[in-house]
Amino acid sequence: MTAFQAHRRPSRSSRHGADRDAPTGLAWAGEAAQTVPITPAVVPAAPVTPAAVAVSQPRVLRTVVPAEPWRASGVRRMIAERLAPLRLSSEQLDNAVLATDELFTNAVEHGSPDPGDTVTVTVECTAHEVCVTVTDRSPRLPRCRTAGVAEESGRGLAIVAALTDDWGTAPPHPGEVGKRVWFTLEVRGTS
Repeated sequence: MTAFQAHRRPSRSSRHGADRDAPTGLAWAGEAAQTVPITPAVVPAAPVTPAAVAVSQPRVLRTVVPAEPWRASGVRRMIAERLAPLRLSSEQLDNAVLATDELFTNAVEHGSPDPGDTVTVTVECTAHEVCVTVTDRSPRLPRCRTAGVAEESGRGLAIVAALTDDWGTAPPHPGEVGKRVWFTLEVRGTS
């Protein structure tokens, strides 16, 4: 067994998609972008969404975000906006937003040691599954641990495991450094 763990490996489409400069206002590969201002904000509890749509072709969105803690709100907003039109229940949408936030926070705190580092967030959607992958520059693998009652951190991966159908780690793409941490959610329909 390798040092990298994967309950299931990420789909092949995670290797595709274009890098983008901003975490919001992005289009799925092959679609027109919508401009959304990037400001720190709280993700609305129940985003207003059009009727749920089925994904007929795989959709991939890949964005590169500066590894700065305050950028987490923009990443949460991007995930909520990109996944809201899909056939996800409101609980699944909330779970995707929170799990992404946990992975992004871990990547910033533990995987981005140098000023100017970036974190890549890739969202892949098919008719049956959503996969979110967060890539950072550190080769050090995340590990689950049991946090004490008084500790303020140490629960992120346990939260990801509880909220998602599957999660794991993978080596970086060829020619890149670091690691990828991913999770999947099965599309179960709207509530």
